[in-house]
Amino acid sequence: MKSLFAILISLITFSSFAQMQKGIVKDSLGNPVENAYLLNINSKYHAHTDEFGNFNIDKTNISDVLIITALGFKKLEYTIVSNEISIVLEDDAFNLDQVVIHSKLNAMNVISKIDLQTTPVNSSQEILRKVPGLFIGQHAGGGKAEQIFLRGFDIDHGTDIAVSVDGMPVNMVSHAHGQGYADLHFVIPETVEKIDFGKGTYYANKGDFATAGYVSFLTKEKIDKNMISVEAGQFNTFKTVGLFNLLEKQKNQNAYLATEYIMTNGAFDSPQNFKRINLFGKYTSVFADNSKFSINASHFTSKWDASGQIPQRLIDAGLISRFGAVDDTEGGKTSRTNLNVSLSKPIDENTLLKANAFYSKYNFDLYSNFTFFLEDPINGDQIHQKENRDIFGLNAELNKKLENSNFQLGFGFRNDATKDTELSHTVGRYTTLNHLKLGDIDETNIFSYLNTEFDFGKLKINPAIRFDYFKFEYQDKLATTYKTQTENKAKFSPKLNFIFTQNNNLQFYLKSGLGFHSNDTRVVVANAGKQILPTAFGSDLGIIAKPFPKLLLNSAIWMLNLQEELVYVGDAATVEISGRTKRMGFDFGLRYQLSNYLFFDTDVNYTYARSIDAPKGQDYVPLAPDFTSTGGLSVSKYKGFSGGLHYRYLKSRPANEDNSIIAKGYIVSDLNINYEYKSVTFGVSVENIFNTKWNETQFATESRLQNETQSVEEIHFTPGVPFYLKGKITYRF
Repeated sequence: MKSLFAILISLITFSSFAQMQKGIVKDSLGNPVENAYLLNINSKYHAHTDEFGNFNIDKTNISDVLIITALGFKKLEYTIVSNEISIVLEDDAFNLDQVVIHSKLNAMNVISKIDLQTTPVNSSQEILRKVPGLFIGQHAGGGKAEQIFLRGFDIDHGTDIAVSVDGMPVNMVSHAHGQGYADLHFVIPETVEKIDFGKGTYYANKGDFATAGYVSFLTKEKIDKNMISVEAGQFNTFKTVGLFNLLEKQKNQNAYLATEYIMTNGAFDSPQNFKRINLFGKYTSVFADNSKFSINASHFTSKWDASGQIPQRLIDAGLISRFGAVDDTEGGKTSRTNLNVSLSKPIDENTLLKANAFYSKYNFDLYSNFTFFLEDPINGDQIHQKENRDIFGLNAELNKKLENSNFQLGFGFRNDATKDTELSHTVGRYTTLNHLKLGDIDETNIFSYLNTEFDFGKLKINPAIRFDYFKFEYQDKLATTYKTQTENKAKFSPKLNFIFTQNNNLQFYLKSGLGFHSNDTRVVVANAGKQILPTAFGSDLGIIAKPFPKLLLNSAIWMLNLQEELVYVGDAATVEISGRTKRMGFDFGLRYQLSNYLFFDTDVNYTYARSIDAPKGQDYVPLAPDFTSTGGLSVSKYKGFSGGLHYRYLKSRPANEDNSIIAKGYIVSDLNINYEYKSVTFGVSVENIFNTKWNETQFATESRLQNETQSVEEIHFTPGVPFYLKGKITYRF
């Protein structure tokens, strides 16, 4: 009788265990391995790890064998011997045959992981370039946020792309220089662990500015070794980076400090005198219930001189060089201090709470002169844009898993408060002639979203809805009497996505959704709250495929329409009516592993962009790229060597509405070679290896020089870097 009872208990236990097995996958440092693929070779059931390395695999018993594969790790066979599964993977050479196409909305992120593995970033500019189809341009001595181009948008400095780091927003609303201004220079590239990106309006947890897409960066929780690097190059360039582990051999606790210092004069005739310093620290603790607490703090400051955008006619006349200036007193200084606290806490085995709270202190001073002597023939047209900003907010999400469905309920808020946001007319930086705009801005965004996923085997349906509420306040300090001007607005943004995953090598998707970007508070109050949250409607039809083990392809056809909107031009304190626009296009990407250490990649993007209400021939969208391509060859750790040769191509495009002024296209190639010997790595990099003459940023601008009687509208540009050689030594210990 006792034997029968014992057998019965064993069968019950076995049956219960066979239904679902839970576990975790980590790397040798104890970091969770996301998107690891586990296959039970006995039952043929499979699973994927989540962002915390956790997995649940059905129909699995003790003594079953799991095959675990993950990008950058050795393939592992693991025999289950107990109910507690903790799997540690060993680092290995990177292999594309380990790529598994996951059934999720942002499956394209596998591309950013591939690109980070094969060609690691070494500058803040290269971080953004890891997003396929995204182009950037710098036009103020390296100090301003980059100008961004994506899917036929001249996004300026961030108006139509949402950028965040560890859940903290980077974009700034109602910025002194431009709406959505996203200065990412406070990020030290060596601290970046993961790049999450998505194109379009399809993501419920992404709100303001996520029209063309979003880019989210995640920093490392721990470092394997301390590191010091020193880099020097042409144009009096010097850079040093340090990463230092603060809690070695501490169980479930990690902390490190990172620093970066850069200085350069650039290739310009008037030295840039550019300097930037970054400090970053992060502490992470994992508790007994697998809750994770993290706090990071950072500070960056930079200052620079700039030669500005120069008119083509001066170059043609031979009066200045391509690297000359009309007003070399341009430039500025900026700083940002961040504090970000994050918590992820499992409520039960199917419920997870994630939250982060953040605070930023930001200062900005920028001196520019775009039109020279057009408005003021005596003193010139230099402007000063200035602001002092505080940002604080909260993001929280409750994630609930059911048998064939998943729900995320999110809530959060963000408040931006600026003091003395200024646009003034200056001479030589030091003299202020008059204020064009001066006031205090207070803007609050409260949001909530419900994201749902229903799993029907190979088909996943993802309906979602987002709600945003905005309150805008402005105090105009140039007005004769005190008054707080206020407006408020609410916005619903539904999404509906379909993902069909045939197997680990083939996925189709259809995405659709509404999004928006907010307009500047000064526009909102001036326009009595009308047309202030223009709607964007987008749709993607695409495929991700691995026709061969070492070949990954992705392609999509897409469209995106933008509603009538009002654009505040921070450089002139004016409002432009841009009208409705339509964009449609085609994306194609390829990643191919030619050998164990040699990789080829390319991305090709075509866009047709037009204004809907303008007459034919007058309906071009200025500076909208219609064809771009990037690609190259990479060597990953072959007998100590690594590096690559990569190109980026931007086709000539209209600079104004009637296409009478053309912004010239370019193709630029960069080379880097590294050799690792024991704990030391020697590196050489060359930007623009073929010394191409190219214009990094270009605008159709009407200007007048001091000796001219009539103004001229033509291309004004910032020259792209010429042949630029740098050497680097890195020591790890």
